[in-house]
Amino acid sequence: MYHSEITGIGHYVPERIVTNSDLEKLMDTSDAWITERTGIKERRYFDPEKDTVANMAAKASRMAIERANLRVEDIEFIVFATITPDYFFPGSGVLLQRELELNGIGTIDIRNACSGFIYGLSVADQFIKTGMYKNILVVGAEIQSSLLEMNNRGRNVSVIFGDGAGAAVLSASNNRGKGILSTHLHTDGRFAEELYVKDPGSSRSPEERMNKELLDGPSVRAHMNGNTVFKHAVVRFQEVIQEALDANGYTRENIDLLVPHQANLRISNYLKEQLSLSDSKVYNNIMRYGNTTAASIPIALSEAWAEGLLKEDTLVCLAAFGSGFSWASALIRF
Repeated sequence: MYHSEITGIGHYVPERIVTNSDLEKLMDTSDAWITERTGIKERRYFDPEKDTVANMAAKASRMAIERANLRVEDIEFIVFATITPDYFFPGSGVLLQRELELNGIGTIDIRNACSGFIYGLSVADQFIKTGMYKNILVVGAEIQSSLLEMNNRGRNVSVIFGDGAGAAVLSASNNRGKGILSTHLHTDGRFAEELYVKDPGSSRSPEERMNKELLDGPSVRAHMNGNTVFKHAVVRFQEVIQEALDANGYTRENIDLLVPHQANLRISNYLKEQLSLSDSKVYNNIMRYGNTTAASIPIALSEAWAEGLLKEDTLVCLAAFGSGFSWASALIRF
């Protein structure tokens, strides 16, 4: 049986930097308030004249493919995770395929929000294990800034999110004990409405599905019950990390690097304390990019790669929690 190894990682973030001071001019907030509650100092917003979800993903993908020492035409399948596709349909997977000129290969789109990239890794891992494909591109990319309410009504959500893209190349390997050791996926739909965008949903009458009152209202914006999300996140993060360790006969002391979804620096610090991990063993970049949802883990992995943190034999744990609720983990030996 083949095993999946991450052979290359890449990322792209838009050029426009939006600081907490910039947001102070748009809503009743402050750098101190945002930093204390989220750890975020700045984030990136896309340029409507330049950036799309698909072309940001293409830039991240080309970096990942180059780092994997492959050619673009070596990619046989694309798994694309996003909740902000360029079109309502089709998904952005086919648009990325077009950007990369990979005519004819299959693509699949995943909408598991913050857990989307790990879900994507799991899907790609199964294809490789069966021998169906040997090189798969797994991408997470989001443009969220265009949906944010830059006013007091939307401030609790708007200060958190940013735009960007990350990608990883998964390649088939016979090297046992390396690569993706296991993935663990969970959801609990009882809490779907605690973090969601309600409209324009399809389960409405034609009159209700699209009208000016709806488009001007809060239901087309992200709703988040922050306290509920935080309380569930700190529990599920720990559970799914421990699940990955138990499945492979490891303990928390064996973790060389934890790369959590960049949701909130308070959550990451809480995990660090609960797992008794040193600062150097938990990777955070939320202070620079905010929460980029499905893109956050691959962006962080790409920066960790560039910083030389993903050395040979490094044991890396990925973990995510978000809308759905959905949560996931992956244990990887580089």
